[in-house]
Amino acid sequence: MTVQDEAPTSDGAQALEVWIDQDLCTGDGICAQYAPEVFELDIDGLAYVKSADDELLQAVGATTPVPLPLLQDVVDSAKECPGDCIHVRRVADSVEVYGPAAE
Repeated sequence: MTVQDEAPTSDGAQALEVWIDQDLCTGDGICAQYAPEVFELDIDGLAYVKSADDELLQAVGATTPVPLPLLQDVVDSAKECPGDCIHVRRVADSVEVYGPAAE
């Protein structure tokens, strides 16, 4: 982890990342409807996160940064996901802030 990852963004918000637990994914596609820039369904019918370069990240536990302008869409995806498989956490300390393990 770099110092840049730990620092707040220019507006004071903490950097966040998101990942999907494919073992729980129902393939409903709600996440891709809310935030197609961040999520995509693959040929296997499961959702995955995408890199900033629009590359599908299929490695287990792959994370991608949450762009601040898309934060609400990503949060809505996590809240509406029927599989409770979307996890949004702070980069600095890996604490889940939205998703099934959020407090």
